[in-house]
Amino acid sequence: MENSTEVTEFILLGLTNDPELQVPLFIMFTVIYLITLIGNLGIMALILLDSRLHTPMYFFLSNLSLVDLCYSSAVTPTVMAGFLPGHKVISYNACAAQMFLFGAFATVENYLLVSMAYDRYAAVCKPLNYTTTMTTGVCLCLAVGSYVYGFLNASIIIGDTFSLSFCESNVVHHFFCDIPAVMVLSCSDRHVSELILICVASFNIFFTLLFILISYIFIFISILNMHSSLGCQKALTTCASHFTAVSIFYGAIIFMYLQPRSSHSMDTNKIASVFYTMVIPMLNPLVYSLRNKEVKSALVKVVLEAKLCLGL
Repeated sequence: MENSTEVTEFILLGLTNDPELQVPLFIMFTVIYLITLIGNLGIMALILLDSRLHTPMYFFLSNLSLVDLCYSSAVTPTVMAGFLPGHKVISYNACAAQMFLFGAFATVENYLLVSMAYDRYAAVCKPLNYTTTMTTGVCLCLAVGSYVYGFLNASIIIGDTFSLSFCESNVVHHFFCDIPAVMVLSCSDRHVSELILICVASFNIFFTLLFILISYIFIFISILNMHSSLGCQKALTTCASHFTAVSIFYGAIIFMYLQPRSSHSMDTNKIASVFYTMVIPMLNPLVYSLRNKEVKSALVKVVLEAKLCLGL
């Protein structure tokens, strides 16, 4: 057997080595992260403070904001640190933790979007039974189930990934510890691990996307059968924000994983990764606030109450 040394840390190459881009990119991602923090914390605070938003749809939206905040926070600070001199090294344990948190919360987001699609289906297709269908117990089960499955799924994948030996290169050709980028560095036979990753990821993506598409097929059929234009408009409005968020999220994933192998490049993967790890968590609060009258009304109410309290 050849002598080998186990890897104890990884070196993240980051987005670019161009010194002229380091400062502009650092500023850009700092702004993105601040907007993400303010937007998602703001959505959660509005839903908590305004009793009119204590409904199933906004319960899932508050959880979506929490998840967006968590998985963005698992990646973005590392990316920002990578633009600073001497901050491209990440320890073995920190890499595993980052990979676990990102994988867990990204999976939770998948299933929260499914839960929100089911909620919209119940609201549009079964309006008379909505209150008995989307009870507090059902909402809690769907949310808790999303978290339990997400963390269980991440535990299996990350446990399998780090059961491999890393004894050769420790240079990760990415800006964070993404599973495929780290797995490729292993000096063990990784064929089984790669197969498990592909099967689990494919199931999570295609199962959730299929469920959402089926839900929207029934929703659009119900809308087409409505005789009232006001009813149609209201149904479309209630679904517009969720449909936009789903389109952005799965559009980025499909672009990332379903492009032809001949067109794959590390730079393309990095750009797609920036979009779904940092841009989407920033966009979701904007999508739900700018396109939602109830959220805007709640924001106005909170601002007015704050002014009254401050005597302005």
